Amino acid sequence: MVKIECISLIGGIDKSGNPENITSLDIRKGEIIGIVGPTGSGKSQLIADIEQLSQKDSSTRRQILVNGKVPSPALRNDPRQKMVAQLSQNMNFLADMEVRDFLRLHARCRGKDQISTDEIIQKANQLTGEPIKPNDNLTILSGGQTRALMVADVAVISESPIVLIDEIENAGIKKHEALELLSGHNKLIMIVTHDPVMALSAKKRIIMKNGGMSTLLEATPEENIVSEQLTGIDATILQLRELLRNGKHIRETDLHNLPQSLLCKEENASLTL
Repeated sequence: MVKIECISLIGGIDKSGNPENITSLDIRKGEIIGIVGPTGSGKSQLIADIEQLSQKDSSTRRQILVNGKVPSPALRNDPRQKMVAQLSQNMNFLADMEVRDFLRLHARCRGKDQISTDEIIQKANQLTGEPIKPNDNLTILSGGQTRALMVADVAVISESPIVLIDEIENAGIKKHEALELLSGHNKLIMIVTHDPVMALSAKKRIIMKNGGMSTLLEATPEENIVSEQLTGIDATILQLRELLRNGKHIRETDLHNLPQSLLCKEENASLTL
């Protein structure tokens, strides 16, 4: 596997055939980049171009460079050198085997027999409300459990240096913890999202319009403050969800961790993005 320090997005054209406003963008390992825009604005095509390491051979005519160079045909086409792992909200296992056996098999295929499957399951269980057991069959896992397991698997076992996260905000997992786990393993992360909590977790975000990369924005200090407030709100909502899942009644005191801006309409309006 080629060691990735940077990938470069060389702009192509939008849906109208006009040159993209972003002509070149370097993304380095350890960075988290958001991709935002209305439905149909070209977000999915952008990550498809990255996944395929496009060389001006897609409808957008974009080019993806690896460490500043054109990737070799083997790097583009050999599944053993696959550089991109994609996580989406629609993921399911088809293999009829236990979680433990799946992780052992994947680790063996990657030449990482020394990795503890219990460690991976433990990391996955930090992301989901209902614990995953080593002897659970893959086919009985819930959607949230499946995605939590895949996040931990990609972080620890997978050698793919690029992780594309496609609208995982409704996947039933702890979003910030998932990002921390992936970024902590020096992955290059790109997030396609409509969720302001996820979008503001990225230091930079690409704004898509009419199929093209329109603008690159860097998070402002004020946005970092808003991000912290939204993260607190999101964490409290997760706590309330777990209470509901466990058959508990919600009391007003359960809202004590919610920022006042969520409870006051006037202040809440100031958080509109």
